[in-house]
Amino acid sequence: MQQFVHYSPTTLDEASSLLKSNANSAPIAGGTKLLYTLKQDNLPTQSTVIVDLKSIPNLDYITVSGGVLKIGPNTTLVEIANSTTVQGSYAALAQSALAVATPVLRNMGTIAGNIAQDVWCWYYRGTDNVFNCIRKGGAICYAQAGDNRFYHSIFGGPLGCYSIHPSDTAIALSALNATVVTTSATYTMDKFFSPAAPGNNLAQGELIKEIDVPTPAAGSKSAFIKIAQRPALNFALASAAAWYTPATGAVTSCRIYLGGVSQVPVHATAAETAITGQTITAATALAAGQAAVAKASPMTGNSYKKQLAAVAIARALQA
Repeated sequence: MQQFVHYSPTTLDEASSLLKSNANSAPIAGGTKLLYTLKQDNLPTQSTVIVDLKSIPNLDYITVSGGVLKIGPNTTLVEIANSTTVQGSYAALAQSALAVATPVLRNMGTIAGNIAQDVWCWYYRGTDNVFNCIRKGGAICYAQAGDNRFYHSIFGGPLGCYSIHPSDTAIALSALNATVVTTSATYTMDKFFSPAAPGNNLAQGELIKEIDVPTPAAGSKSAFIKIAQRPALNFALASAAAWYTPATGAVTSCRIYLGGVSQVPVHATAAETAITGQTITAATALAAGQAAVAKASPMTGNSYKKQLAAVAIARALQA
């Protein structure tokens, strides 16, 4: 691993200032992705200045205030998964946090780091930066003619890149209509992500202050489903989060998102239209899932992900 300068600020403002004033700088909290990147040397420009957010007090909390679930950016995934508050009214979020990686990584990884992580592709993340892919400024996406069986999009490639965003919690937060409060703005989950940026729209030095989730309507349900080669370790081949109301009878309102199939969480509006007004059964749930992927455009090796994504939605609706 290359050498880097390490700072331990005590406020978000100080951390933001350090990041803005130092070239090639990056924030670190759990460090499960950043340290991997530094060790593998898989990007053309590596961070030479690391700003540690763990030294900032009072950034790990889970509270409900004014009908809104408020989560501090340094709250670990295991804390979210084990929270009875989150498990109760915000079940999809607890389930998605529990689905991330392994117990060791959930103990270290934070909610802010999980949603703000970079996109995933084994060409983009190749050790020693061996592939100068289009996302790095090169001319081609190696996945188009290469191995695109697992971690690549079935919904096209904006700017020619077919990588996927690997966050599980981002899918649940999107379905639960969460917002991300940063040091300079407030984003809906849809606005937080960008296919053109490395996964999100955070500017250099812009840090997540809080994640807010409105309390779902009484009588509603939510669930998160992940399908992976090894659920205890791998990224999703396809995942889905669904929120709907009421919990029984015909659906009157819902939000459904797909993960593991695009550079950003996919708002499955066709699935929402298909299930609204319907009572959830195995048949109507699968029909909704199939509607969500009807316009998908898989690559040479990942057409099977259309069926996985449809089934993920069906299972989330029935969970």
